[in-house]
Amino acid sequence: MIAEFADPRLAAVYDTINAYGPGEQLDFYRGLAVEIGAASIVDLGCGTGLITRVLAGLGFRMTGLDAAPAMVEVARQRPFGDQVDWIVGPVDRLGTPNADLAIMSGHVAQFFVTDADWSAALHGLRRALRSAGTLAFESRNPDARGWEQWTCNFAVTVEDPVAGRIETWSEVSDVRDGIVTYTNHYRFAATGDELVSSARLRFRSQLELTESLAAAGFTVERVYGDWDRGPVTSTAPELIVVATGT
Repeated sequence: MIAEFADPRLAAVYDTINAYGPGEQLDFYRGLAVEIGAASIVDLGCGTGLITRVLAGLGFRMTGLDAAPAMVEVARQRPFGDQVDWIVGPVDRLGTPNADLAIMSGHVAQFFVTDADWSAALHGLRRALRSAGTLAFESRNPDARGWEQWTCNFAVTVEDPVAGRIETWSEVSDVRDGIVTYTNHYRFAATGDELVSSARLRFRSQLELTESLAAAGFTVERVYGDWDRGPVTSTAPELIVVATGT
């Protein structure tokens, strides 16, 4: 399990470090849910429920699944956490809730590094959706090579209401065959502690995403390059995919 998600100290400050700004992921997925008239939504890789809990508070029937118990424990305690059906475990724990919409936010799609794990996730989501249900997620655009800015020169400092000031940065150790291996660093000013969390991310191309979705029973309807629904270009930071079940 990746320390970023398994360590209770990092789970407790996850929302502060990864807060969404206006016009970003939260607004996009909320807008999409309204646009398609969704009533029930599955959030795979929900983490601390940054998006899951807000959507629950807006009246959507939410199911949040994450493999990290520490993250879900935080989610349960946060506002609207009592309005979500939380599941801890792999994607097959979702079952068949017949949801209208499934989402993977926070670049969760990239943590499914192997083709086998990615295929299992997509097939699990297809089973969790109604026959023509919608799947939406984002994956960083490999053409933009965003990992080249993951260095200590791009450190970010945030202020957590409990833990205080935290400085965080990333360092890449390997880029090979579409897989980026990196380490996140978290320095807590109040204690002097520095925690590290290493992981790998898969950067799939638009074609790879489209083909893998088709194999799992989805048709790609739209792909955006940013949260404003701009086009995909070589410099666009994201591949934001909206697909429907076939």
